[in-house]
Amino acid sequence: MKLSLESESRIIEMAWEDRTPFEAIEFQFGLSESEVIQLMRRRLKSSSFKLWRERVSGRNTKHKYLRNSDVTRGYCPTQYKQR
Repeated sequence: MKLSLESESRIIEMAWEDRTPFEAIEFQFGLSESEVIQLMRRRLKSSSFKLWRERVSGRNTKHKYLRNSDVTRGYCPTQYKQR
């Protein structure tokens, strides 16, 4: 599947977000978790990829079926603070 640079950028952004499960990326872009990992490996520097893998490995919020029902996609009051 050929993705635009904008789509790849958004997928990378979503993959870094703690509250965005891999299932949401698959629903929106059609990429499975393993395909997201491959994309991240190709597009990130090696050190950044390693940091990302450590961050998401075992993180319950990255898998919809593992996450606590209290975790929602609603507005987070600490996000987008006025400066």
